[in-house]
Amino acid sequence: MNENDKELEKLTGVVDRIVYQNKDNGYAVIEIETGEAEFETIFGTLPFIAEGEVIAAYGNFVNSPKYGRQFRVEQYEKQLPQSEDMMIKYLSSGTIKGIGPAMARKIVARFGAETFDVIENNPGWLADINGISATRAENIGEQFAQQHGLRNVMMFCRDFFSPSVSVRAFKKWGASTVEIIRSDPYILCEEQFGVSFEKADNAARAIGHPADSDVRLFAGIKYVLNYSATQNGHTYLPEDKLLNAASNLLGADSGKMKDALDSLTESGICVCEKLDGRRCIFLKKYRDAEQYICDKLRMLENSSVVVDEKNLQRSIDVCETEENITYAPMQRKAIERAINSGVMVLTGGPGTGKTTVIRAVTRIFRRIGMKYALAAPTGRAAKRMSEATSEEAKTIHRLLEVTFADGERQHFMRSRSNPLDENVVIIDEASMIDVLLMSALLEAMRPGSKLVLIGDADQLPSVGAGNVLADIIASDTVNTVHLKDIFRQAGESLIVTNAHAINEGRYPDLQAKTNDFFFIPRQSEEETAQTVTDLCSVRLPRKYGKEVLETLQIITPTRLSCCGVEALNVRLQQALNPPAPSKKEKHARGVVFREGDKVMQIKNNYDILWVKNGTEGAGIFNGDIGKIIKVDNMAETLIIDFDERITEYDYSLLDELEHAYAITVHKSQGSEYRTVIIPAFRFSKRLLTRNLLYTAVTRAQQMVIIVGDAQAVNDMVDNNRHALRYTSLCERLTNFS
Repeated sequence: MNENDKELEKLTGVVDRIVYQNKDNGYAVIEIETGEAEFETIFGTLPFIAEGEVIAAYGNFVNSPKYGRQFRVEQYEKQLPQSEDMMIKYLSSGTIKGIGPAMARKIVARFGAETFDVIENNPGWLADINGISATRAENIGEQFAQQHGLRNVMMFCRDFFSPSVSVRAFKKWGASTVEIIRSDPYILCEEQFGVSFEKADNAARAIGHPADSDVRLFAGIKYVLNYSATQNGHTYLPEDKLLNAASNLLGADSGKMKDALDSLTESGICVCEKLDGRRCIFLKKYRDAEQYICDKLRMLENSSVVVDEKNLQRSIDVCETEENITYAPMQRKAIERAINSGVMVLTGGPGTGKTTVIRAVTRIFRRIGMKYALAAPTGRAAKRMSEATSEEAKTIHRLLEVTFADGERQHFMRSRSNPLDENVVIIDEASMIDVLLMSALLEAMRPGSKLVLIGDADQLPSVGAGNVLADIIASDTVNTVHLKDIFRQAGESLIVTNAHAINEGRYPDLQAKTNDFFFIPRQSEEETAQTVTDLCSVRLPRKYGKEVLETLQIITPTRLSCCGVEALNVRLQQALNPPAPSKKEKHARGVVFREGDKVMQIKNNYDILWVKNGTEGAGIFNGDIGKIIKVDNMAETLIIDFDERITEYDYSLLDELEHAYAITVHKSQGSEYRTVIIPAFRFSKRLLTRNLLYTAVTRAQQMVIIVGDAQAVNDMVDNNRHALRYTSLCERLTNFS
């Protein structure tokens, strides 16, 4: 039987001692007295717990080699102590600031068994005790009410949501939490709580919300729109598709769904616009983001400062001399456009000289006294940009000085009211930017600033909502230079020439035996998966040393099948990081997280703190890859190294992690690896696409190894199908001009 499927046991006792407590996430290790002189150690999410409280914990006993027998808590209830001795212990435990042991004895001596009733309902009476002012009495009452309020929230939520959700909700809404959740359980589907629609729906049903209640219908529509944005990149859905999807999700009458949608648009939560004669529905934030991007891009272009042509040409000539290079005509054109445009897009495949253009542009901006910033959507992309230009490049989040508070969504310190100091912003890997991030970036740019977007529009679009770079290029309203010529040194690489062949619809050369592109034919998926495993565990380390594993990445089109992410990660963990007595483990949702494992963050989390070389920061983002360096089952934490950013993960965050020995092509965007292995077999046709193969191949710096079926590779080249994204930025830009 799986550990998580055990029937929960009940353990009741009085909190005797708090061994460890994390006030941020509620995790605690506690000793409780279960009987006369009998004690048990319990651990889990036990927020706002205090000595002297009576606790009923539900969970199971576990045996730790280091800590012995302990009780892991899944749920718990707590009651205020009844005896006067326990009341004194509770009040003097520090859970209510301003009451020490002496004052606790005075209060209990004065009010006896009615002590807690007085504190909760008549805290002003405490001022009758010598040493307690009216203000202090009021403060004691407020603190007690907070403790009591959280207890009510946890009791209310215990059958539906985890204790950590209860804590986050109480921190946000305080004493109103139960009332808010009772009236709309679906509010917990918001990003900061992370509750699934299914769980919220089950809670709503248990609370008594009818299946056709407005609350449920509204939530269903918003969920479909949010899901379509986060999973499929849409910024809107045509009304008919939205209503069909929501009706199927909820099993609701289409007429009632239409009425609910009308109410949401009337209230401004959703926005309805006609695009190509079709009624289309946006969540307001996505509609506003696309419209703002359109307006700001046009404003930047119209307010651009132009450099004198003679001075510009002289500056480019100086760059050629200093770099000992002669720019190709299109490179020179790109440099001119970047300097003299308010907004400019530079696009092109590998080996076409985009980095050369960036170096020239930054040199000229520096020469003419314009302050610039280099940035990219991910940490890995920013690091590559820094290495290529020998200048500091930041993530866009860091450039905008992202901050977080009380579990709320991200907030950028740089904005319209506090714009960036730089008057030029140069962004690499721009195909990865979604509409919300692009809108935030543009909000932080001053009028008259310049924006240079660099990216490969033929790669996969952003993971988040929108198709920003492709829409800007397609609108034909922004200065765009497309570099196509492959330069001599890059042309010697079969990675580069094969990538361009794939992008142009020609089959890659799978027969050549060069030192940077190899094809290993296999007859079945099982043989393909085994060969990938052998390459990582035996063949490549034998030839290049174990260090090759530090810069190697398996990239696969699918999550499923034996050549997919999930199955390959199981194989590769067993081959590369097998269990050992010296390696601690944590089992969660059927997955084993082990010291030494390669892992990936799979959603943006702006609250996770990290330390890098003594500097503190916050935020680990979707696609960041790290290594587990410590598993602490006592503190219920993992210590993970994300490119020297050392972080501590509470076990409640494990659903945001997965193994990263193998990753999907989508997750590889913005990153480069010295060696890339691509399993290629006959997956679902929608995954066998040209831009998927092109994106995977262009992730490699020094070596590509494709393992599998040559016909599957050719099928991908032949399939130039692009997943449809409902976005409106291109149309807005076109109509604006």
